Amino acid sequence: MYQVLRPSQSLWVPLRGCRYHVRQWGTPTPGTTPLVLAHGWMDVAASWQFMVDAFSEAFVSQRPIIALDWRGYGLTETPATDSYWFPDYLADLDALLDTLYPGQSIDLVGHSMGGNVVMMYAGTRPERIRRLVNLEGFGMPATQTSQAPTRMAQWLDELKAQRAGSNDLKPYADAVGVAARLMKTNRRLSQDKAGWLAQHWASPGPDGQWRILGDSAHKVINPYLFRVEEALAMYQSIAAPVLVVEAADESLSRWWKGRYTLADFHERLQSVPRLEKATLQEAGHMLQHDQPQALASLLENFLT
Repeated sequence: MYQVLRPSQSLWVPLRGCRYHVRQWGTPTPGTTPLVLAHGWMDVAASWQFMVDAFSEAFVSQRPIIALDWRGYGLTETPATDSYWFPDYLADLDALLDTLYPGQSIDLVGHSMGGNVVMMYAGTRPERIRRLVNLEGFGMPATQTSQAPTRMAQWLDELKAQRAGSNDLKPYADAVGVAARLMKTNRRLSQDKAGWLAQHWASPGPDGQWRILGDSAHKVINPYLFRVEEALAMYQSIAAPVLVVEAADESLSRWWKGRYTLADFHERLQSVPRLEKATLQEAGHMLQHDQPQALASLLENFLT
């Protein structure tokens, strides 16, 4: 089993009708800039542990570091809903910062879905962000107005499937099965790290079956179209320096089959006023698992 170098403490924060779970490393020190970490879709705050362990002692001692479990993930409360709305993530983040760091600027890092959230948030609240890091947060393929009827119909159909239980996540017999699932998804994930993550990515239920700590309603599509023009307007409003980190094993071509490419994403990034880009070798989408030391070094250089 992976041996944690820097154990986290749990904070519980009531936010917008949810009891939020937040992991905290280090000791809050007045006058320092907090580092806030936002995980991706079907992930949890504990996913950042390997990267936090890889930070230098000097870096960790300079600031508090927190990672939140988004609503319906990890140990954060699951609201009574049959679908989730992207703006709620921005509102939850805004409320969290107002609660923990009122009137203070922060450094903000987001991975995948969390990367999309932090880019939008930084364009909406530019005064709150000192520096911003987007890890593989590519956004979505462009949509056309003509897709609206079928998109809405798909949402309604998926709500029916959710009510019928068709979206339920697969259970596992034990934590070993969860770890095997994690390693199947990410061929670079070692057995010791997978075993540790499994304990935080899933938990046993009353029947003894292990279930992923993610609400199946997250699988329901958003009924509204993704409008690139709106995303670019937010990108243009980002005041902070931005570091975009990509994995050498490119994912977009597999996900979207040519509908949305890395070149499309790079074109969108031209709207970001102050941009740096970096690529991590020997890494896939879960680069905080694959190359935590290299990623920690990148972030330290950018954030210090």
